[in-house]
Amino acid sequence: MQNLDISVKELRLKVVSGELTLPEMQRKYVWTAVKVRDLFDSLYRGYPSGNILVWETEAVNDDRALQIENVKETPLGSKLLLLDGQQRLTSLTSVITGKKIVVRGKKRPIDIYFNLEHPDSLYDIETIDDEDEDEDEDEDENNDSEILEELRKRTFVVASNTLKNDT
Repeated sequence: MQNLDISVKELRLKVVSGELTLPEMQRKYVWTAVKVRDLFDSLYRGYPSGNILVWETEAVNDDRALQIENVKETPLGSKLLLLDGQQRLTSLTSVITGKKIVVRGKKRPIDIYFNLEHPDSLYDIETIDDEDEDEDEDEDENNDSEILEELRKRTFVVASNTLKNDT
């Protein structure tokens, strides 16, 4: 088995062009936006993100495109099958290109925001204690502000209505 270093850009171009496809046996895309956020955070911090395993083979008939909108179909089949790394590569391609993920026939975006004012260290982030569920409305409003403050401390944030409503 040959080890080959390839850039994220090259992989993304292979996905969008339809050159890199999935074998039929691969499961569908299942990652949540939180997992995508964590992937971007890991990459940003220089943590290992695992290997991408691709099989170079003769043209195949039982393959399918990754679940990203407007990915080209190759009429002659593919020579590159993605065996491991589908969730990571689909997520990266979707966020970088701004293309939506197609899940169960519906297109949905993965909106991840980068916080320009994030702390340099993970040690600057405090966790919020969510154990007290019997709180009145005043405390709920206080919790919303605590949650917003927590979001401000993160490097990457998943889009949410709370975040969109924050001026």
